[in-house]
Amino acid sequence: MKLTKYLVSLALIASWQLSTDNSLNAQQSASTSTERFIENDNTGQWLNDPPAVQSHKKAKNVIIIIGDGMGTAQVYASVVAQKDASNFLRFPYSGFSRTYSNNKYTTDSGAGGTAIVTGHKTDNYHIGVLPDNTPVPSFLTLLRERGLSTGFVVTSSVLDATPASTYAHVPHRKMYDTISLHMSQCGFDVMIGGGLSNFRPENRKDGLAPLDTLRQRGYDIAYSLEDMKNSKSNKLVTFFCENYYGPVAPGRDPILAEGTKKALEILTKNPKGFAMMIEGSQIDWSCHNNNAEYMEAELADFEKMLKIVLDFAEKDGNTLVVVTADHETGGLVLTSGDIKKGENECKYITDGHSGVMVPVFAYGPGAETFSGIQQNTDLLPKVFRAMHLK
Repeated sequence: MKLTKYLVSLALIASWQLSTDNSLNAQQSASTSTERFIENDNTGQWLNDPPAVQSHKKAKNVIIIIGDGMGTAQVYASVVAQKDASNFLRFPYSGFSRTYSNNKYTTDSGAGGTAIVTGHKTDNYHIGVLPDNTPVPSFLTLLRERGLSTGFVVTSSVLDATPASTYAHVPHRKMYDTISLHMSQCGFDVMIGGGLSNFRPENRKDGLAPLDTLRQRGYDIAYSLEDMKNSKSNKLVTFFCENYYGPVAPGRDPILAEGTKKALEILTKNPKGFAMMIEGSQIDWSCHNNNAEYMEAELADFEKMLKIVLDFAEKDGNTLVVVTADHETGGLVLTSGDIKKGENECKYITDGHSGVMVPVFAYGPGAETFSGIQQNTDLLPKVFRAMHLK
């Protein structure tokens, strides 16, 4: 009998302790959920956590941002370099994307970009087509047809694989003359990057002039940062160079941040909403070169653009922002470093792409659906669901 009473007493005490612990945990959780990590000038500051009910709110605008070659190690290198004031820390939701292409374990930017912007796997080097060369439209094309304003900003040629995947349909990414014809006819409102050379008739085998086509379709053509800023047109194409401009260090103009500002200035005029793709193109190039200093400069440039976009999205309240990569480049490993000093010790195991998963970050209406491990082709259907579109 005494043993029975003793056991009952122990059970009651354990039950009371568990109830107390749960109550304390709930109180702690409620407290920490409202805390904010504050840094100067809003950089590195948590955005307002979108509650689960935000999945029912419609995203009016969407911005898909691609860090070409940007794997998890590259992102963490940026977090460290920014001394824990990184804009990546502002995203309340994150996950991973599986990047393999239709025919290769390790994708290239053609198949990787096509998967992200069209929702379809394809073979390496393909742009905007299925493995059998059937054309598939990008989210920019589909949303343009629904009356939204559209555009892209890149730090590469506008004819490179990632931007080309938003408007072109070719079996090989280096068909630049054909790709430029497709761009001149795609109808996007804003297109900012390099690659003017292939738009001039004297540099083409067919003698055609896509540059003239753009002018005839009502575009203002800008050739410098100053020209772009001063443009008053709602249809703008900017060519910053004939082919490819150099790294941000030591002297490239702040084209990613300023191009993003200009694009937002134009695209936000449409009351129906807008869709935009932004690419930090040269993160990939720096990792192909196994150049950590080059990489960190491009990531710092990427961070400035992220701040502009996230500040806009937080103020707007109706914009879904998704950040990911087409693939990882360099097999980057961070072997050591100093977080207080913002220093990384970087090692690369290849000068090509790797097949690892890449990170996905999301903010805004529907952002919570981007958590977990997903295919790169899953991103676009989630975007459309967030916009309440089929």
